[in-house]
Amino acid sequence: MQYASMVALCYASLWLGVLVLLPLLVVSSDANHEVIQKEAQFEVTYFNSVTSNNQTIYSYNHTVSRNRTEGVRVSVELLSESTQTPILFVVRQKKAVLSFQLPLILRGLYQRQYQYTGVSRTLCQPPTKAVVETQFFFVDVSTLSNTGIQYRLLVSRVENFNLQTDKKFSFNATPSQPQFFRYVFPEGVDTVIVKLNSQKNFPCSVMSIQDIQCPVYDLDNNVAFIGMYQTMTTRAAITVQRKDFPSNSFYVVLVVKTEDEACGGPLRFYPFLPDDLMDAGNRSKTLDVIVSPAIGSEVYIMGMLLCLGIFLSFYLLTFLWACVENKRMNRKREELLSPDASPAETASLLGKAPTSPYQYGSFADNDSTLSSEAVTDSLASTDTNYGYLDRSVGSVSRSRQESLSSVEEDDYDTLADIDSDKNIVRTKKFLCVSDLARKDKRVLSKKYQIYFWNIATIAVFYALPVIQLVITYQTVVNVTGNQDICYYNFLCAHPLGALSSFNNILSNLGYVMLGLLFLLIVLQRDILHSRALERNDCAALECGIPKHFGLYYAMGTALMMEGLLSACYHVCPNYTNFQFDTSFMYMIAGLCMLKLYQKRHPDINASAYSAYACLAAVIFFSVLGVVFGKGNMAFWIVFSIIHILATLLLSTQLYYMGRWRLNSGILRRILYDRMVLLVMGNIVNWSLAAYGLINRPNDFASYLLAIAICNLLLYAAFYIIMKLRSGERIKCMALVCVLFTAVVWGFALFFFFQGLSTWQKTPAESREHNRECILLSFFDDHDIWHFLSSIAMFGSFLVLLTMDDDLDTVQRDKIYVF
Repeated sequence: MQYASMVALCYASLWLGVLVLLPLLVVSSDANHEVIQKEAQFEVTYFNSVTSNNQTIYSYNHTVSRNRTEGVRVSVELLSESTQTPILFVVRQKKAVLSFQLPLILRGLYQRQYQYTGVSRTLCQPPTKAVVETQFFFVDVSTLSNTGIQYRLLVSRVENFNLQTDKKFSFNATPSQPQFFRYVFPEGVDTVIVKLNSQKNFPCSVMSIQDIQCPVYDLDNNVAFIGMYQTMTTRAAITVQRKDFPSNSFYVVLVVKTEDEACGGPLRFYPFLPDDLMDAGNRSKTLDVIVSPAIGSEVYIMGMLLCLGIFLSFYLLTFLWACVENKRMNRKREELLSPDASPAETASLLGKAPTSPYQYGSFADNDSTLSSEAVTDSLASTDTNYGYLDRSVGSVSRSRQESLSSVEEDDYDTLADIDSDKNIVRTKKFLCVSDLARKDKRVLSKKYQIYFWNIATIAVFYALPVIQLVITYQTVVNVTGNQDICYYNFLCAHPLGALSSFNNILSNLGYVMLGLLFLLIVLQRDILHSRALERNDCAALECGIPKHFGLYYAMGTALMMEGLLSACYHVCPNYTNFQFDTSFMYMIAGLCMLKLYQKRHPDINASAYSAYACLAAVIFFSVLGVVFGKGNMAFWIVFSIIHILATLLLSTQLYYMGRWRLNSGILRRILYDRMVLLVMGNIVNWSLAAYGLINRPNDFASYLLAIAICNLLLYAAFYIIMKLRSGERIKCMALVCVLFTAVVWGFALFFFFQGLSTWQKTPAESREHNRECILLSFFDDHDIWHFLSSIAMFGSFLVLLTMDDDLDTVQRDKIYVF
């Protein structure tokens, strides 16, 4: 008990000593630490030093008003050459606090650290409700260094802190000296476009649009926290709408990044040690800012009316042409029904079969544009000609009875001897359409209708997830404010609702409207041909290129889907969804080539399943090229080999109609026959393959599309040349379509190669190509490309549809295959 009492007494004495000495220690500490408060003035530079034993507080006051906001900027500079302990600056305002250290350490990629000894920051100015108010703010300077650290402090007012509409303002910025300015929407202006320009590509910068609230995020490591932002080299533009800012005003923030990698610049060497400080160098950038009102609602209406008017005019022209043709045909019908008309002409017009071989021959001689003598003369290089198939009235009747017989949809080969006699027929010196149009018409019609139903199914399954994805893209852009996700032409990107670039979407309307118009034209021809077959019109049964409309329906559907998917791509154009814009372009090119081949090879044309499988393989290669082809030599070698082999195989198939023939006469055929055109086509394809292998273009999808378009143009030129060489002619309507389409394609390609943006580069580099609107202050060059290319595609389809109208009265055994 005595021992315990002694311990308790010792503890009580200890605590009593602590309580007595503690005030003395506090007094001693306060005596060593000095706090100095100064009344400071604007535009006055203060040179001072600070240690752990003293703290300086600078007190400022300024007058603010509800209708006028004045910018205040705090600039500090470290004067001591080296220090291990930083100075801490804290700016205390009424409703905001800003703090930073000196020297300022900013981090880059891979934990690089950059040191800055000079810092300038603009103070956030929250709006005040009072008419006039005097506000105080304080700048606290402190450090934990035991030795004195010299610094310089200047607080100044910011000139032109409030940006004026359509008035350019120039300023400088560095990573440690960001700038921001305030803009207030004028009365009657709901949308403005903020543009920044610089003469220097680097250093890389970031422009941000933020609401009027504190704090303002104006450093490289936090500028992306709120608001809308985009990186820039020489050019940046952001469209701002009043509805997104309740205060009817916003801040334009400009930050210079510590590194240039985000703008496509080179990465500097790696630090040897994690704590090594990198030399930032001179990263000052001079910029010009201007805020201009965006277009009003009347321009949107004018743009939409222009777009609708252009394409509705094609509907009107088509209707007028149909009326003129109907009137002309009625007049011709009346003339032929007169007593002076020949029996053959009257019979053919009324849809009656000729009653004798002589009448049939008279019909062919009078109305045909191609005779056996003319073809023989035009192909003088051959040894002998083969006889045309003699078709008696009985054979014609039998073919009609066969066409009326019941058939199954998958019963493609209705000729039992087709496998045995196709080697004989297809190895003639000169084939006629009648040799390759022997299958039942209704069976072939059903076969080619599968093209339409397959592409319609593909369109539905392809379009639905695409639409869902691009909606998600647009939502992400709107929520995060990251405008580097989408590669717009920001100088001509007009928002509407949640869409950021409505004009680029609207301009795709032409593909849809003209695709629908083409479907209506094909439907009208299909109906007329069906009626002719029902009344046993001999011209429909035995003359001209066999009429199968399934591929035409597929082409029209593909054109409409191209418009829809191109619009989806332009909701947020970027690297990952460029495939949406090109997939149906491959389909259109493939379908057009198939249609050209089908015209004179209806019995041996590819089925829909094999054709779409080949197109799927093309799209698969496109995806591989986009993902793995950039700079990958192995991929380009494999692709070039496949390209050349496919060209050789298709050329052989085209020349021999599936039956190869190699003999001593091959050199003579090369010189005088169509092989010379095929050789030229192979040279072009080999050149394209060599170009890809040598240059390895980054945009593989466009390169592959260029190959498809070049081959389509080559095949179309081959077809037209062989058509004219065979003594056939091109009707006026088709010739007008050819010339018109060629001219429109020329202008379209001019606007396409303007290159307003490119996802092959960084978003900042892509914006260097941005340009102002050129039509109605609403449409840019790429929109004009959409207009013209949709018209050119429509014209190209009409060329395919009308090219062989001159053969509608020519017997098929007098129409040559090539």
